[in-house]
Amino acid sequence: MQKSVAAPSWQRRLRSEMPLVFGLFTLVLFLLYGPTWLAEIQNFAARGALFVWLLAAIGLCIFGVVRHADRLAELLGEPLGTLILTVAVIVIEVGLIISVMMQGVADPTLARDTMFAVIMIMMNGMVGLALLAGGIRHVQQEYNLEGARAFLAVLLPLSAVALVLPNRTVSGDAGAMNFWQAMFFSIATILLYAIFLGLQTMRHRGFFVAPGEEEEAPSEDVLADPASRRHSIAFHSLLLFLTMVPIVGLAEYLAAMIEQGIHTLGVPTAAGGVLIAALILAPESISAFEAAVANKLQRSINLCLGSALSTVALTVPAVLVIGLASGQEVKLGLTGDNTVLLMLTLLVSMLTFSGARTNVLYGAVHLLLFLTYIVLIFNP
Repeated sequence: MQKSVAAPSWQRRLRSEMPLVFGLFTLVLFLLYGPTWLAEIQNFAARGALFVWLLAAIGLCIFGVVRHADRLAELLGEPLGTLILTVAVIVIEVGLIISVMMQGVADPTLARDTMFAVIMIMMNGMVGLALLAGGIRHVQQEYNLEGARAFLAVLLPLSAVALVLPNRTVSGDAGAMNFWQAMFFSIATILLYAIFLGLQTMRHRGFFVAPGEEEEAPSEDVLADPASRRHSIAFHSLLLFLTMVPIVGLAEYLAAMIEQGIHTLGVPTAAGGVLIAALILAPESISAFEAAVANKLQRSINLCLGSALSTVALTVPAVLVIGLASGQEVKLGLTGDNTVLLMLTLLVSMLTFSGARTNVLYGAVHLLLFLTYIVLIFNP
């Protein structure tokens, strides 16, 4: 009987980095032939296959970025680990949204629709699924009330100022901020989010840990060999950056195809925002759902509310600044029905996270709001 021979380390490494290889291969081909493909392919099936290929390349690279960011978080500990993961996801989000915005000059609301979709997917869709699945399996689940309150305390004013207030100001165009409003909001938002990160990663880390659990410390193998640790940090940092290159590079072509599809099929513009948001949030959404099923609701809440908060706190200022720099109009003010949905989402979230335990009822309510949002996209 022959013994199985382990594959060389470089082969194992190559297999683990297939998202990067596939992404770079796709990027090179699109740089060479992308404009021709987008201009000449008229067959619906061929265009659909091209879109699926592009979507798969970006999606695999996003999972690759999150994998390397998670490893860096393990190696560096807090607060640097959390900051690196947040920056990685935000760079992906900003790159995709800005590409969509730059392609959709005729529609200055597409970036707003994408950011609102992130809020609705995470605060209603994923919170609803997590609470429902966790409640069905574990009946009731506990979490740290102080952490949830901290998220909502920052989310409420920032989301209202960014997405509701622009419809009520009179010094600029309807739904848009003028120069001074945009600059003030951007600076104030980033400062407030920096204070929140200080609370989350340093002074009050215990707020974001489940009741009865201790803060996670780095494992012994991470600290055992300083030279190996430094090598791992440099290695994963480089691969994280390289894996982000195809995402940002391919975003322009994805944006072009989404714009073409919206006009060809007559699909509402907001549907493009939902597609982009779902792609960005796929890794975090899967992690949040798995954590809730495993009775780790605190991790699920941190992921869901943290994603929504980082979108408002970092993506909105980035979009505003780039809009001002490029001279493009950026409309952030929500329509009337979406404003109602945002207010309901924030109100229901305050009620959901007002006690120490959750159950299936709260999950069902959040899912109802999410399904209402989806229905209103196609039947306003």
